[in-house]
Amino acid sequence: MFYEDIFREFNKRKIKYLIVGGLAVNLHGIPRLTQDLDLLVEMKSSNLSKLVRSLLSLGYKPRPPVNPMDLANPRVREKWIKKKNMKVFTFFHPKIPAQEVDVLVFSPVNFENAYKNRQVKKADDLKIPVVSISDLIKMKEKLGRKTDISDVRMLKLILRTEK
Repeated sequence: MFYEDIFREFNKRKIKYLIVGGLAVNLHGIPRLTQDLDLLVEMKSSNLSKLVRSLLSLGYKPRPPVNPMDLANPRVREKWIKKKNMKVFTFFHPKIPAQEVDVLVFSPVNFENAYKNRQVKKADDLKIPVVSISDLIKMKEKLGRKTDISDVRMLKLILRTEK
C-alpha cells in the first residue's frame, strides 16, 4: 500500500496529521473503494513545510503549477482559498499518477479538536492517526455528496453498535 511510506515519513518527521476521507472510512471498518489519500493537517507553517518536504522526498509533485512550499505560507494559502476557491492542495506521483495525496486547506472541523479526538490505528509497528468517527461524520455531512451521505449512514451504524 503506497500510503505506508507516507505515514512512516510523516511519523519520522513528527508531522501532525490525520487521515480523513475514504481511507478513514476504510480504517473505521467500512469497505469502500478509494484511490486518494485525504489529509487534515495542522496548518502551522513549520508543520506544512515538513509535510511538503516529506512528500517531495518521496517523489510526489504538486498538481497545481505552483511552488509547493507556498502551501506553508498562510497569506498565499488564503489567496488560493478566496480567489481560486481551493479546498485541497493535491500532490501526485509522476510514476503512478493515480497515487494522489489531497491536503485539506479548508476544513469544516477544527484540526486541534479533531486531533484531540483522533483514533490511532496500528499496522504492525506503524501508528496511523485517523479522524474520529464523530468528526468524520461532521466533515462528510458538510460535503453532502452521494458517497458522503452513504458513508455517514454506515459510520452512524458503527457508532450505534459501539455503544
